[in-house]
Amino acid sequence: MIARLILLLVLAVPCAASASPLAKDLFGAQRTGSQQKPQAIGDYARGCGAGMVQLPESGPTWQAMRLSRGRNWGQPELVRFLIDLSSAARQMGWAGLYIGDMSQPRGGPMTSGHASHQIGLDADIWMLPPARLDLSRAERESLSSVSVRTEDQKRVNGNWTRVHHLLLQAAASDPRVDRIFVAAAAKIEMCKTAKPSDKAWLQKIRPLYGHNTHFHVRLKCPGGSQHCRRQTPSVAELSKGGDGCDETLTWWVTTYLEELRNPPKKPNGPRKKGPREFTMADLPRQCTGVLAAD
Repeated sequence: MIARLILLLVLAVPCAASASPLAKDLFGAQRTGSQQKPQAIGDYARGCGAGMVQLPESGPTWQAMRLSRGRNWGQPELVRFLIDLSSAARQMGWAGLYIGDMSQPRGGPMTSGHASHQIGLDADIWMLPPARLDLSRAERESLSSVSVRTEDQKRVNGNWTRVHHLLLQAAASDPRVDRIFVAAAAKIEMCKTAKPSDKAWLQKIRPLYGHNTHFHVRLKCPGGSQHCRRQTPSVAELSKGGDGCDETLTWWVTTYLEELRNPPKKPNGPRKKGPREFTMADLPRQCTGVLAAD
């Protein structure tokens, strides 16, 4: 309780001698969820989470990885979804799933890594099929996932399997899911191999760089979270009502790769503040209460 009172004073009283504390440091220091009604607050890259719960480190069909990061927390809907998907993976032939980063105990900006994952509705799922589900804490720190695309980023490689396709299809078909980020090469392959009569789920599969060793699932704002902001544009708008197997997908293996080799000149003007530079003033006001709660 004393620690919470001190935190409230730090947040409420401006300090003339120093800058406001960074939100990433305040949220990164939390080790437990708040004893509040579960609420996703703000948007995925500018918010926090009340009443979040911890995904158990191990279960019959999953293991949480990189436990030292303390990022196996989320809204109850996210934890239930991951347990459900890991059970589906078992039925597809895998032992289950290795679960990467979710959120910090109270969400908020992270000290390293992700710009999003702030409100307890994002989770990274490894592309590596689990060989076993009894990894030690040390093994979970040292084991790495695998890439499912070629070095030129244009095609899937030999690590890609039919189960990857089925797993992504199952996740995208779940009504709780808003969208899924994955390497463009993986979506290109799924566009080729999906049944023509059953491709609507591909609308939720969004190509994005840096998602070749894991896929990133983002859930919709859950019911009762009145301060949660849905992401815009929607996947339907981005895909123009289709499945996204079009020129917007091709862009990632043509124009985007060319821009990596020859970066366009950056526009003049002030640089946009990033999540690791946010202070509490940059987050929804409810996040101060999340930090101060027991």
